[in-house]
Amino acid sequence: MFRKSNYKINFKFFKFLKQRDLGTIPKIFLSSLLVVLFFYSMPNLILYSKNKSLEFKNNSKAVLAYTLKNDGKVLDSDSILDENDLLRDIFSLNDLETDTVRLNASTIKQLFEDTNYSLQDVRDKKLVKPVALTLLPAEIKMIENSKQRKEFFIQIILPLILQENNNIRLDRKRLFSIINKSNNSDLEKKWLQKKYKQYGVSSRDLSTLKVRMDEVPVSLAIAQAAKETGWGTSRFAQEGNALFGQWTWSGEGLKPKDSDSNEGHKVMKFNVLQASVRAYQRNLNTHSSYRAFREARAKLRDQRVDLDSLILVQFLNEYAETGEKYVEVLQKIIKQNNLKDFDDAKLLPSSIELESLI
Repeated sequence: MFRKSNYKINFKFFKFLKQRDLGTIPKIFLSSLLVVLFFYSMPNLILYSKNKSLEFKNNSKAVLAYTLKNDGKVLDSDSILDENDLLRDIFSLNDLETDTVRLNASTIKQLFEDTNYSLQDVRDKKLVKPVALTLLPAEIKMIENSKQRKEFFIQIILPLILQENNNIRLDRKRLFSIINKSNNSDLEKKWLQKKYKQYGVSSRDLSTLKVRMDEVPVSLAIAQAAKETGWGTSRFAQEGNALFGQWTWSGEGLKPKDSDSNEGHKVMKFNVLQASVRAYQRNLNTHSSYRAFREARAKLRDQRVDLDSLILVQFLNEYAETGEKYVEVLQKIIKQNNLKDFDDAKLLPSSIELESLI
């Protein structure tokens, strides 16, 4: 289209030159100048036209803007990464049976009582019963007592968060074992290649993988889930098991009610709660928006101190459009609800392998 337009302009200009009795050298000079100016300005014109049609989108809450059903690629800090490699294990969780029974609140409460699972007991003994629910009860929004509703929500998601941290902890233990060896088996090399892909480390750099393959403090994960779901009462949590409000522009999800039906983001939808937790951790551990978060976490590791959610939360200002206000809200949730009590909790049955990890 630009070429056709330019041809007409050049033709008219040369006709104009012909009509004027100018010398050969001036004609060549003016023609050359026109051609140079055209090719110099064309990239800027194209870029301008593209920018005019684009809207600014804060996609830091997106799980790498991935799709649960279609192939796709995404720009990360290292290079273009294959989403299927990054999220294959999340796909497997999300492919579980969709006809999972949704237990009502009274049944879940009875289950907690029968297994002697209470938050006060967890705070005292630091042990959590492995009660893994797949769906949130619809009746949670009907619990009028805010303290009871909050504790009920924490009881439901706490085992799920601990399970994902355990998975990362075991992987991290194996990674350090591989790093400390001079020679690795074929099985170890194969596992390492899998983890490079899973954590989006296209450079195959062990130090980068070590920084990314790490836990998210329990108190921080609970606070974000509470904020994003209104303590389990939001439509996204109820209909899509979306605990962390992650966005997508191409994947399966739920449209916000006030958004255009054909434009804008959707909130990621999951078949089970566990997939949402895993996707959230993978998001913080791979998305370029949270590089500072990962670097701060690595510094705490180097200092051999516990991961502090009140320190690390300061680096999540890009998770929401409200920025620093979002950080302040999370800090308030952590403090007011004493969520740091759960940071050193362990999921039963306690594995001996997890007692002395890095």
